[in-house]
Amino acid sequence: MDIEVRKPTEEEQKEAESWGIWEKEVSEFPWEYSDKETCILIGGEVEVTLEDRSKVNFKAGDYVVFPKGLKCTWKITKPVKKYYKFG
Repeated sequence: MDIEVRKPTEEEQKEAESWGIWEKEVSEFPWEYSDKETCILIGGEVEVTLEDRSKVNFKAGDYVVFPKGLKCTWKITKPVKKYYKFG
């Protein structure tokens, strides 16, 4: 299962501004996605470790899509603020 990380289009950026906002301090925790999540980081930096031990990094300005069923560990290295939506 791959995590998609790229820069958002102008349209995606505008759409994301109507989504919910989630914030989290520097921390590390396991997470499992029961549904697809799409987000745009407003601030912060994250390193996600997948079950196969590969790592994916993303930061403020990135558009990220997590597939349904993904199991991973989040390591927030700079406090995160993001727009997000499920489904």
